[in-house]
Amino acid sequence: MEGWEVPIGAAIAFAAGAIGTAWAQSRIGAAGAGTIAEKPETSGSIIVLEAIPETLVILGFVVASMIILMVK
Repeated sequence: MEGWEVPIGAAIAFAAGAIGTAWAQSRIGAAGAGTIAEKPETSGSIIVLEAIPETLVILGFVVASMIILMVK
């Protein structure tokens, strides 16, 4: 029996990961821009650090998919 709770729960799981990632990337991007301005050779590590929070969105998507698929 599927009601409105399942899609709302999945949306919250995905949205929380997306909001957390956006917050983290905004902080990392600002600090990274300052670091690259002072030391251009650090651009490779800053790009990696900017990409790491994306795993949080992937995790939110996996949890949302599990919520939807486990109920059916």
